[in-house]
Amino acid sequence: MHAFVVDSYKSRLHLSDVPEPTLGEHDLLVEVGAAGLNQLDEEIRVGEFKQLLRYRTPLTLGHDVAGTVLEVGSAVHGFAPGDIVFARPRDHRIGTFAERIAIHEADAAHAPSSIDVTEAASLPLVALTAYQALVEIADVRPGQKVLIHAGAGGVGTIAIQLAKHLGAHVATTASERDADFLRDLGADVVIDYRTQDFAAELKDYDVTLDSLGGENLERSLKVLRRGGVAVGIAGPPTPDFAKKAGLGPVLRIAMTALSRSIRSKAKALGVTYHFLFMHADGRQLREIAALVDSGAIRPVVGITYPFEETPAALAALGSTGTRGKAVITRS
Repeated sequence: MHAFVVDSYKSRLHLSDVPEPTLGEHDLLVEVGAAGLNQLDEEIRVGEFKQLLRYRTPLTLGHDVAGTVLEVGSAVHGFAPGDIVFARPRDHRIGTFAERIAIHEADAAHAPSSIDVTEAASLPLVALTAYQALVEIADVRPGQKVLIHAGAGGVGTIAIQLAKHLGAHVATTASERDADFLRDLGADVVIDYRTQDFAAELKDYDVTLDSLGGENLERSLKVLRRGGVAVGIAGPPTPDFAKKAGLGPVLRIAMTALSRSIRSKAKALGVTYHFLFMHADGRQLREIAALVDSGAIRPVVGITYPFEETPAALAALGSTGTRGKAVITRS
């Protein structure tokens, strides 16, 4: 079977012959129709998460998939050969840049019926990130004010739509060229990050979703009302995250130190900071599929690449100004 692998951290992504997936009793064997590209793939390739996610190499990359079920394990319920599914395979079972992949049934859901396989493959990681930030952590309610940074990106385009569906007033940061596009997705306020200071323009927000980290995250705290919630997906990770992830004492101490400054600044402002490293969840994907089929959320695919161009596509990620997601297709 052909797959795109890295032989070691920081090595190039290349095509290789790899063994066929092993099917466990709770697994679905899926023929990959399309695979979404994510910055997480590049971060894992260069070793940014090797202390958190200890992958063995050679490693097949890829976190998003949509495709056709070929075979199911003996204990699988709710899926059958021929089903079209989408998934974000759990950590340590990634590998969607391949012809086939075995996925635990708990990580998968039937793909939305109103979209094609390419659009379905664009959704899992970014839609789960938006859902876990806005629903699980922030518990966004109608009438609340939500700031979503990098609105034209993969997470941003979905988060804007989800926040609007939840009844929120939505602000976002983006370039002026994307303003009308983001208003069409549901943004009430679009801040041009090149010419406007969002921290001066916005105040008394209930939730902010930050995908940039650093100074941007710190300044985001200032737009929140007392009791507000800041969710960061670019870090720094917190002790609470380390505990929930079951990390060892050394990493817990390191994460406590890394996040001490932002947690102290949040506390001084009367707000709360949460770090989110999204997790696989087929139940949440079923809810997301229902939102897509109802018209509440629509995928945004900015560019597609053929399977054989996967290394070049990953290398170009983040440098093309693409709206929404880039997706690898095998059709």
